[in-house]
Amino acid sequence: MSTSWSIQITLVQLMQEKMSVVYEVTVYTGDVAHASNFHNVYITLVGIEGQSESVELTSWFPFFYKGSVAKFEVKCSKPLGELLVIILRKEHHIVLPNSPWFVAKVEVKSPMGDIYPFPIYKWITDCEEHYFREGSAVLLSQEKHPITKLCWTKDIIEQQRLYNWAQYKPGLPHIMEAETCSALPLDVRFYFTKELEMGYTAVKALAELKLVEWAQCKEKWTNIEDIQRLYSCHRTEISDYVHDHWKEDSFFGYQFLNGINPMVIRRCRALPQNFPVTDEMVFNGNKQCLKDEMKKGNIFLCDYKILDGVKANIINGKQQYLVAPLVLLQKTPDDKLMPIAIQLKQTPAEDNPIFLPTDSEWDWLLAKTFVRNSEFNLHELSSHLLRTHLLAEVFTVALLRHLPMMHPLYKLLMPHTRYTLMINFLAQKLLISDTGVFTRFASSGGEGMLTILRRALSSVTYRSLCLPDDISDRGLEDVPNFYYRDDGLELWNIIYRFVEGTLSCYYKNDKMVQDDQALQDWINDIYSNGFTCEEKTDIPKRLNTVKELLKFVTMVIFTCSAQHSAVNAGQYDFIGWMPNTPVSLERPPPSRKGEATEATMLDTFPSIDVTVHGMATVWLLSKQSSDSEFLGNYPEQRFTDDVPLEKIKTFKQQLKNLHLQIQERNKHLELPYTYLDPKVVENSVSV
Repeated sequence: MSTSWSIQITLVQLMQEKMSVVYEVTVYTGDVAHASNFHNVYITLVGIEGQSESVELTSWFPFFYKGSVAKFEVKCSKPLGELLVIILRKEHHIVLPNSPWFVAKVEVKSPMGDIYPFPIYKWITDCEEHYFREGSAVLLSQEKHPITKLCWTKDIIEQQRLYNWAQYKPGLPHIMEAETCSALPLDVRFYFTKELEMGYTAVKALAELKLVEWAQCKEKWTNIEDIQRLYSCHRTEISDYVHDHWKEDSFFGYQFLNGINPMVIRRCRALPQNFPVTDEMVFNGNKQCLKDEMKKGNIFLCDYKILDGVKANIINGKQQYLVAPLVLLQKTPDDKLMPIAIQLKQTPAEDNPIFLPTDSEWDWLLAKTFVRNSEFNLHELSSHLLRTHLLAEVFTVALLRHLPMMHPLYKLLMPHTRYTLMINFLAQKLLISDTGVFTRFASSGGEGMLTILRRALSSVTYRSLCLPDDISDRGLEDVPNFYYRDDGLELWNIIYRFVEGTLSCYYKNDKMVQDDQALQDWINDIYSNGFTCEEKTDIPKRLNTVKELLKFVTMVIFTCSAQHSAVNAGQYDFIGWMPNTPVSLERPPPSRKGEATEATMLDTFPSIDVTVHGMATVWLLSKQSSDSEFLGNYPEQRFTDDVPLEKIKTFKQQLKNLHLQIQERNKHLELPYTYLDPKVVENSVSV
């Protein structure tokens, strides 16, 4: 009897095997440290005509080792039709700890030979079921099957559990909620290589720059030769040029266009009432006059009024100083931008003279030095921290909270969020906290820093974040030798064409934009948490047309990549030689002319320890890691549709062409401008 039953069972099994269909499953584990998984993994395939059993993908051999590609078979009693979803579950192991597993992607080949890609690029940290939709990008309105709608819902619920808003300081953009670095989700933390390289404390940075012996010295500089000895510990080609030319007026003017903060200068059509410069002052009796020069478009203004009245820091028990200068510049017939007048405080007064190039060498150099210190503080807090780091964090958190991984915007923008949340967390703890380097060693550190950030946020407009509008609004369309503008506009246009080509295949008309609730939730979250609902920012609360969408997404990508590179990559180049850009100043601004000497200048400079910590900090901020991902490189292939994949190829080729164009131009420049070369522009705010 038992033999008969055994034969029947065997026959049934043979018939089932004969009737079953086989799906080939290929699992790609990410090639990053700690990505391996030694637990059993189960997969369920879901198609429009049914789903498979939950099948174990396991073997004595550790298939899911980092960088591995493992192949399996999943047998089903009948074809499942078009595949929609896979469900992955990592089994809890009694002996082994619950280690995370980084799944790059899964590919499934049907019995008919069709390939279904499932791009994942996520850490699976628990033993729950995780639903992943087939890789085609879709909008929610296009989801017809209950299982794909469930994927959408589950993704949003999980992301909103992981990513929450927190208030850093009142009146500033909100940040990602995380008390410690380890509280950040694994998906937004550094890979191991980056973690090692960014594990620099101030001490390690000082050691690498060979500055340790200077770091605790609170004495004043007594001669320029000692500053040169300090500087010689670490030099770059551009910092050497800065060292050689920092006193020159033409280089002082050049930095407003192509230095690390090309965001202040604007064409001047009428003098501000609080800047009473006269023809006699600046033209010294020759036939030129300011009115005519302004009509010709030859006069430019840099106004640091945002710094007016800001409380300066106290460092080593000594009061520091920060001014809010006005700088007037003139374009000369040989296309140089020359400073012609500097007023160090906003309110005209007898003790607030207007300094001129015809003043004594030290009067004029001291005035320019105060301007350069103001430039440092405004650059670091407004142009760099606020307008790139903090805004990139807002874009990122809003994206993660409202756009599921199958949404085309998620696929397009995720590469431009890489490492941003973690680098910002470190900046909050190590740079701008109460014990941070900026707080301890910059003239605006502490209360002044928060004042500047709040004022800067109030002054942000949407047009100022969109480079073509910003250049136009500042009247800088035809200024010669303005490489930030030239390269930036080229990049903006290349990015715009890429965004247009990619998104236009998903948004066919304006109504699709208006009806995409996930998109509208994203943009509204950016407005509400990034700009504290200030109406005058003109940041949109919603998007109504395809054209509006393309511009906004271009702005996001440009801000996170090109703009950050423009204001970050050259920090050591222009700040490493301290006299060019002091991080703090220890004497009040001069109230009379004719009294400054070299000794005055040295006494005004920051103390030795402040200089050293400033150098070490900007060196760290300028340092690229070995796993940087540059603009146009997308090693994580989130898109699977033909159109975006083709647009990525075109995007990369256009970036390569721009690189060659910039490279050729730079061969003929005394000082090459490299910060917007696509070869050095990272995809995201990651340093």
